[in-house]
Amino acid sequence: MTVDNEKAIRAIVKSHVESYASGFSDRHISEYEDDEGTINMKIHNVFIAALGADIQYYSALSRSLDSSLGNMLEKMAINIATLHYTVSQHVEGSIYKEQTEYIADILEEYKRHARKPLLSDYVGITKRTTKDTINKRHESDYYLIDEETGMHYLIELKIGGDLDNKKARSEKEALLEQYCILANSLGSEDKVKIYFATAYNRYGEDKPWKQGRVLQFFSEEELKIGRDFWNMVCKTDQGYEIVLDEYKKNAHFIIEALNKIKKVYLPNA
Repeated sequence: MTVDNEKAIRAIVKSHVESYASGFSDRHISEYEDDEGTINMKIHNVFIAALGADIQYYSALSRSLDSSLGNMLEKMAINIATLHYTVSQHVEGSIYKEQTEYIADILEEYKRHARKPLLSDYVGITKRTTKDTINKRHESDYYLIDEETGMHYLIELKIGGDLDNKKARSEKEALLEQYCILANSLGSEDKVKIYFATAYNRYGEDKPWKQGRVLQFFSEEELKIGRDFWNMVCKTDQGYEIVLDEYKKNAHFIIEALNKIKKVYLPNA
C-alpha cells in the first residue's frame, strides 16, 4: 500500500466523521421544539420516562445514533471503495428460469438444514440454461469491479450482522440471482464472488463468527466480517487498522456534537 493510498483513506474517514457529527447535531437541535422530531417521538414512552429524564433522553438518542452512524459507515465504505474499484449499486440482466428454480431448491434445503452452504453448491449454475430467460434488476449494497484483475464482487453489508431467518434467505437469494446475471453476462463464473459482510464483529474482532441465522445460508468463505470487510474495500491488509485509527482520531467531533445536543435537551444536567 502506498502512502498516498493511506492518506486518501484517512481523508475520506475524517471527512465523513466531521460531516456526520455536524449533521447529527444540527438535525437534532433543530428538532427540539418539533413534536415529531427524532428524539421527541421516542421520549414519550411513559415506562421509560418513569426511570428518569437522563435515561429517557439517552434511550431515545442512542437508537438514533446507532441507526444514523450505521448509514454513515455504509457511505464511507462506498467512498473508500471508489479509490480501488469501479463501484455500482445495482445489477441488471438476464437470468434463466432454470437457474432461479435451482436457487429456490438449494435455499429450501438450507432452510430445512438439509444442506450446509458451500461454494460448490452453485458452481456450474450458468450451465442451467434450457428454459426461458427473465430480465431482472437488483439493487445491491456493493457491486465492486476490480479493473486490474477483472473480478466482480457482490457484497451484502449488514453493519452489525443482524439478520433474521426470512431476511437471510432473501438476501442470499438476491445475491445468487445477481451472481447468475453477472456470470451469464461475462460468460464465466470464475470472475464473480458473493459475500455477506459486517462493519464489525459483534463477537469481538478476530473471534469466530457464529450467528446461526447467517451461517444457515452463507458458507464461511462467503463471509467478510469486520477486519476482512474493511481490508477488502481498502484493498490492503492494513485497511481495518487505518480506518479504525482515523475514526478514533476524529471521534471527538461526534462527542462534541452529542454534548451540544445534550445541552439543549438536558440543560440542567
